[in-house]
Amino acid sequence: MSINACAKIVHDADPDRFLAIMAAPVSARRVLFPLYAFNVEISRAPWVTKETMIAEMRVQWWRDALAEVAEGRGRRHEVVDALGEVLDAEGARLLDGCCEMRRWDIYTDPFEDEEHFDSYIEETSATLMWVAARALGSTEEAAVRKRGYAAGVANWLVAVPELAARNRIPLLDGRPEGLKGLARKALTALAEGKIDKAARPATLIGFQTRDILQQALDNPLRVGDGALGLSPIRKRLLLMKQSAFG
Repeated sequence: MSINACAKIVHDADPDRFLAIMAAPVSARRVLFPLYAFNVEISRAPWVTKETMIAEMRVQWWRDALAEVAEGRGRRHEVVDALGEVLDAEGARLLDGCCEMRRWDIYTDPFEDEEHFDSYIEETSATLMWVAARALGSTEEAAVRKRGYAAGVANWLVAVPELAARNRIPLLDGRPEGLKGLARKALTALAEGKIDKAARPATLIGFQTRDILQQALDNPLRVGDGALGLSPIRKRLLLMKQSAFG
């Protein structure tokens, strides 16, 4: 089944998200696994080759696949087949924006300004979380997007050392005060994101968000050192708490 293939993709590439999805109800997993398998595929598309034209073609392949899903068609691919079962035309259109923004990863140009950085996080994280929540019946788009933005910033800060090692310029201001400001902004968004019950399974993906952002705020040097993150025990406790109480 395509859903099992999607689950394996997430398990192999993103164990923490796999755990978060497994903590959601079974009915929600059927939505979340295809969407986050898509996220795995589109996020690594720019990195599998150093040839920019080939990377562009890989991103475009996913844009074309989503266009076909929006039209009720599809192509023989385990993730695309699964997406076709959970996405409507609007959901597919929203994910196209995520694909387009991933083109930034192909090149080494820095973000132009704060608006550009925020747009990247919005499209690659907040939009994905909203598409998932919407498919599960949520109507609280603004709140879900705030949660998604905060989760995206947290994940981005964790990824900074690897991005820098790949000759990318991931931050507008990598100084301690700049990092604190970014973490503080994301924590504010997280606090304002009061979601409805339908969105809870989709937002479980960000179960580590608050702790990671607080680490960056308390000691921004941990970002460059690659020292952000939680212990396995802390992860499981947080996930149990959030899956039980929201």
